[in-house]
Amino acid sequence: MTEEKGSRPPKLFVLDTNVILHDSSCIRHFEENDVAIPITVLEELDNFKRGNELINYHAREFLRQLDALTGEVLFEEGVPINNGHGKIRVVVHHGWDPELQSVFHDDLPDHRILNCAYQLAKKYPQRKVILVSKDTNLRMKAKSLGLMSQDYTTDKIESIDKIYKGIRLFENIPDAVIDTLHREPYRLEAAQLPEIEAPVPNENFILRNNQKSVLATYDAMEEVYVRVDKQPAYGIIPRNAEQSFALKALTNPKISLVTLSGKAGTGKTLLALAGALECRSQYRQIYLARPIVPLSNRDIGYLPGDVKSKIDPYMQPLFDNLAVIRHQFHHDDDRYQKIQEMLDSEKLLITPLAYIRGRSFQQVFFIVDEAQNLTPHEIKTIITRAGEGTKFVFTGDIYQIDQPYLDTLSNGLSYLINRMVGQSVYAHITLEKGERSPLAELASDLL
Repeated sequence: MTEEKGSRPPKLFVLDTNVILHDSSCIRHFEENDVAIPITVLEELDNFKRGNELINYHAREFLRQLDALTGEVLFEEGVPINNGHGKIRVVVHHGWDPELQSVFHDDLPDHRILNCAYQLAKKYPQRKVILVSKDTNLRMKAKSLGLMSQDYTTDKIESIDKIYKGIRLFENIPDAVIDTLHREPYRLEAAQLPEIEAPVPNENFILRNNQKSVLATYDAMEEVYVRVDKQPAYGIIPRNAEQSFALKALTNPKISLVTLSGKAGTGKTLLALAGALECRSQYRQIYLARPIVPLSNRDIGYLPGDVKSKIDPYMQPLFDNLAVIRHQFHHDDDRYQKIQEMLDSEKLLITPLAYIRGRSFQQVFFIVDEAQNLTPHEIKTIITRAGEGTKFVFTGDIYQIDQPYLDTLSNGLSYLINRMVGQSVYAHITLEKGERSPLAELASDLL
């Protein structure tokens, strides 16, 4: 890349491997600026290109894109991207800078990438050279050396304070309004409740005054508020308004995408599973899946035993929630026996999320647990597998993330909530009140 003439030359972004594994289309998102790929990144991508996980797909897809852009030769000055508004190049020859060599004694891929960015910054002093990485520690190392460094923020939401909660509380509502919702047909024209401004489809409301209260959800198609009752689902009785809203959305056939967020013990997974069982006759199959997040970032291959024994510990929380529902009934109850029949016939299937990628789903009630550990691209990949009559439910706690390169703003669940607000087929509920036990609630709040 040659230094640009003029007062404001384009920025030069140096990409870390984890950015590409997070989003293989990342090079299209730097507008008119230039992109540099250290040769170390290509070496690392070579280790990821085989496999069925999404990171393997991203590695392969990025290499295909780069190959298509470069043609037969990748010249020193780079090749155009973004319709010629920026260039991309691979940096091959970069010996160790003496300053970095004296600081970082270990020859690690991260240090080589950092060395590449550092040398580019010295070579082009009039340009802004920025190392882009999802690795917080690498960004801190870069900044400590006086090198500009940023997270990859293309798919981050703006602010956690602005994230949609799905529930609003209104007080001092007139008795007449509440009484109307308590009488058949349990509906109220939107114009009769001017206190609520700009309701979005399937948004939920707690309406009350000093003496009366009612729960309602907004039907945007008919522009009415509809009363929400405290209806049980497969033996699970909602314990608060939030859970009532959740079960209403989960069992509503008009809503094909539901997200439930909240801290541990608020009942997210239990409610999702109860809702699925309650309306099981409408679906060919119920899937309950979760991403596998290995401890200390080590692959499950390090664990002893066969595939089933490796996976079972990760799936156990899902079986625990299913056991809670089963224990609502006596062993002789048809509903107890029905759950076992569904498991045996695989009408109810509990599986790692990685096992379902690449498939299409027709008439499936699909629950994805721990969705905060997915990237935005993974969320998109899953939802785009939805066939006719399929319903997706994503549950998770956006404050409890186990993936090292995701945070509260960049995880897939936050991204999904932020992007889907206002869609007629979508509903979201933030569950805030813990119902597991007083001790669990206390620990969640204080520890």
